[in-house]
Amino acid sequence: MWGERYDCLVIGSGLAGLFAALTLRDRGRVALITKGALEDSNSYFAQGGMAAAVGRGDSPDLHRRDTLAAGAGLCDEPSVEILVQEGPQRIKDLISLGVEFDRIDGQIHLAREAAHSTNRILHVDGDATGRGVCTRLIEEVEKSPQIDIYENHFVVDLIVTEGRCWGALALNQGEYRAFWAPATILATGGMGQVFEETSNPPIATGDGIALAYRAGAKLMDMEFVQFHPTVLYAGERRFRFLISEAVRGEGAVLRNQRGEPFMNRYHPLRDLAPRDVVARAIWTEMGKDARPHVYLDATSIEDPERRFPTIYRRCLELGLKMERDWLPVGPAAHYAMGGVYTDHDGRTTLPGLLACGEAACTGIHGANRLASNSLLEALVFGWRAAKAALTDAAVKMPRPAVPSLPAVRGRDALQRISWHWVGLERSAQTLRRALLELEKLDRECRGMDVEGLETANMALVISLVAKAALLREESRGAHYRVDFPKADPSWRRHIILQRGQDPALRPVDKG
Repeated sequence: MWGERYDCLVIGSGLAGLFAALTLRDRGRVALITKGALEDSNSYFAQGGMAAAVGRGDSPDLHRRDTLAAGAGLCDEPSVEILVQEGPQRIKDLISLGVEFDRIDGQIHLAREAAHSTNRILHVDGDATGRGVCTRLIEEVEKSPQIDIYENHFVVDLIVTEGRCWGALALNQGEYRAFWAPATILATGGMGQVFEETSNPPIATGDGIALAYRAGAKLMDMEFVQFHPTVLYAGERRFRFLISEAVRGEGAVLRNQRGEPFMNRYHPLRDLAPRDVVARAIWTEMGKDARPHVYLDATSIEDPERRFPTIYRRCLELGLKMERDWLPVGPAAHYAMGGVYTDHDGRTTLPGLLACGEAACTGIHGANRLASNSLLEALVFGWRAAKAALTDAAVKMPRPAVPSLPAVRGRDALQRISWHWVGLERSAQTLRRALLELEKLDRECRGMDVEGLETANMALVISLVAKAALLREESRGAHYRVDFPKADPSWRRHIILQRGQDPALRPVDKG
């Protein structure tokens, strides 16, 4: 079997992985592995921007308050404090790397999004922030001789010996390849593809979460999945085009099938309410009208082509003009608040394994993520994970045998189960039914091709979401139980899942 040894292994090429690799490049040999091309990541498609307290009248304290308010009582406050305090410096790091944020009259333009108390969202190229930032970092990675890039390498499993992670085993064009390293950073992104409706690209299948769980690392907050309120109900079904929150920040209004604005009935902030509130309001209105979407009226926005060029072009491709037509929109799975449980430096409960970005869970987002905090989290904790990885000592490692992994091939059925029974509205009945059907799927077919392995990861991840959601007998943030519709103060705790162990509860860290 082909094998190579590195000082650090980074799995994933989104913002967290790219920034971690660049932070490590002057301290040793780094392998950057991604299952597709470097551009294939959730980060690359991010429109909304990056939140940071860099403007006049803003402060880390205000940013902290907004983050805590959105998190519905479940944010770990020390993690939030790190995010808001270190965020501005990480923005400066991006600027020093050549990222050009949008400016007006020479000053960085700061926009406002839902549940933010002031303008603090930085953008690149209007509504193409992720693409703009990632493109620049990819250029930097590609010219770094210390970073070896491995595209189209699907990580099958982590290498674990005597309770420690020593790297990963990957599959490339039918060949297994071993990557040995004293420190491995998971930056594999989200899991939106386990749902029938999602804003996530096809690569977002929850691989890192599944890898970590199988290796014995703890997970946290798996029941909390954020559904973005407004994806365009047109075009490719399994990868819905996201209509950024910034559109509502510029004055767009949600309307039902009768043309009535309805958000005033659900929240004082109306169309700029937190995402979980807006998504469930849209879901309710869709149910009332028995239609698969509502409308977003953006006709009042001045020059939408300049402000939202990517969205504008996509709408035109579908025969819609933002200044003329109401846009058909609905909710879709967008972001996982839960993931691999880490400390403030990205260390998981498995020595030698670190995690950052959407694959990780530091408790920052609580039960509901504040808009545009995810890219900032990727920067802040990608940097911290890289610094922590530098302290891990190199040790001689045994070579692993090729593992045999189960794979579910019923991907369409899996996504339908996830969307209808583990989606926006849950109950004990739907969650138990989902778990039963997932067990049936697991027994039906097994295989070792990349698609099958990927689907196996998806099945494991959504079963963990369902198990945690079944345990949490309350409604909080993005987690809504129709049989327990109220928040329960006794549930102001995190659910920890670990392979071979009973679920555990961890209190919220108040600092």
